[in-house]
Amino acid sequence: MSAPTAPHPLVTRARRLADGLLAPSAARVDQEGVPASHLEAVRRAGLLGVSAPKEYGGAGAPDPVARATAEILAGACCSTWFVQTQHHTPVRMLAGAEAGLPARDRLLPALATGTSLAGIAFAHVRAFPRVPVRATAERGGWRFDGTVPWYTGWGLNDVMLLAGVTRDAEVVFAFADAREQPGLRASAPMRLAALTAARTVSLELAGLWLPDGAVLRRVPQEEFARADGPRSANTSPAVFGVTSAALDLLAAAPDAHDTAAALRARLDELRGRAYALADHPVPHEHVAERLALRTRSYDLMRAATTAAVVAGGGRAMSLDGTAQRLAREGMFLLIQGQTAAVRRAHLAALGG
Repeated sequence: MSAPTAPHPLVTRARRLADGLLAPSAARVDQEGVPASHLEAVRRAGLLGVSAPKEYGGAGAPDPVARATAEILAGACCSTWFVQTQHHTPVRMLAGAEAGLPARDRLLPALATGTSLAGIAFAHVRAFPRVPVRATAERGGWRFDGTVPWYTGWGLNDVMLLAGVTRDAEVVFAFADAREQPGLRASAPMRLAALTAARTVSLELAGLWLPDGAVLRRVPQEEFARADGPRSANTSPAVFGVTSAALDLLAAAPDAHDTAAALRARLDELRGRAYALADHPVPHEHVAERLALRTRSYDLMRAATTAAVVAGGGRAMSLDGTAQRLAREGMFLLIQGQTAAVRRAHLAALGG
């Protein structure tokens, strides 16, 4: 019998960070906000560069490692996970951009090592044909006008990847400094039922101008939607991370061992199937199955967090209680990354 494979060093570091810092302070962070020191700790652990190219200072780790570290961070402190997870999409997009692109050469070294932190401001592109943010070519660059409904990490991020849609239905992605400036104003931080700590605001854009050198990508809206749809159908590792944390809590409660074990078996089965599809070489295949697994994973997360609340009794209602926090974080994950197709599949499953 062969010896078990040792975990990847980044997974070991993520677990150490979760156990030593993130989980012990999660209740305080939930009430007070994600501190910059948490993100610095994530950076020191090398987790901001988990998928970044090695030649730029990143770890270049495979997707299973990135998913495992995301699960660990989300289960320990979902607010911290949510702020730092914004960073990875711009890094991946820059890494996949053509060599010599000004934005790639200027930003990727700092983002790959985590010395600069990125956020994203383009989920609103999914609302097309409604256009919350309009992009217009102007003066050797691009003008952005409209409202970004959700932007997470305000006051923590250094740069943002912003997108707008032109009148010809082209999506323009460009980088901007994540601060108030002419043409960009942030709302007060939103008070939310969960993850208020992640410092989410809306952004008002009134003639924000960015030079051509800030542009990362221009793509027809139809092409963006074709790539985004299958990707959004996959289950977020955070769902499995919060579920696992709830089951750990449940397993420690009197009379709950059998329930925790039964739910854990379902978790292992669903995770394995969901990740196998995420690794499928053709992302446009098995979309219906991906959506079905996503909704089943939601059901399991809800069962696990509810069971943790039930097992905790009245203590679970305390604002510093772990069970109620995980239940609220689970509620947030029900709509995080939601597209119209995801919403329809989820509602159909709930009605069925």
